[in-house]
Amino acid sequence: MAETLLNIKGLHATVAERDEDKGEILKGIDLKIDKGEIHVIMGPNGSGKSTLMNVIMGHPKYQVTSGSIEFEEKDLLSLKTFERARQGIFLSFQNPEEIPGITVENMLRSSKQAVTGENQKIMKFRKELKGSMEALKMDTSYSQRYMNVGFSGGEKKRNEILQLLTLNPKLALLDETDSGLDVDAVQIVSNGVNQFHNSENSCLIITHNTRILEQLKVDKVHVLMKGRVVAEGGPELIEKIDREGFGFLQDSAE
Repeated sequence: MAETLLNIKGLHATVAERDEDKGEILKGIDLKIDKGEIHVIMGPNGSGKSTLMNVIMGHPKYQVTSGSIEFEEKDLLSLKTFERARQGIFLSFQNPEEIPGITVENMLRSSKQAVTGENQKIMKFRKELKGSMEALKMDTSYSQRYMNVGFSGGEKKRNEILQLLTLNPKLALLDETDSGLDVDAVQIVSNGVNQFHNSENSCLIITHNTRILEQLKVDKVHVLMKGRVVAEGGPELIEKIDREGFGFLQDSAE
């Protein structure tokens, strides 16, 4: 029997400073992810996809008004963002921030120490980091550059996958990690996700570009529109959306 990693029931959420009655963003989301699975979220812009990711991670901008989120059968909503990271949740940002003054190596080493609670011996860490960077076809000199400063869009996205491989979480939330990438870069990012993924962890991926999914074994697809899940299915749903867009689901979103 599959072991459930993430279980969301009846999730409603809004922007924290917004009056609930003036407009919810998430309107009753149900979502269950078992260990070893890759789930995909698709939908038009403004449908609540990134909000869902941020709510799972505990972003203070958003307020859960009802519903529940359990991670390994523990109440996630009672935990702060850093505590959720320590539980094994990782969020890859749609638009990664630049952090002047902190090198990639120092950022990742400090992050891994904070998440695992274990001291990361510098030589061993450098060796592992070098191996991951080579797998992602990243210039290893970038480890000594300030975090994302002067990086191209594609380099920032590869750096997000480098963080994923370094931190090795139980649940990876990937918010349009493939956006703005050329064909070769998408292939490299896909390989990085495949390198991370195994039977003991899971991925939840937001994408508008289905090229990244061609290299991944997708278990389930969820389509969000207007803050609701309006369709679910397997890889065949991706193919239908590629052919027809989201128009055939408009009635379900009303």
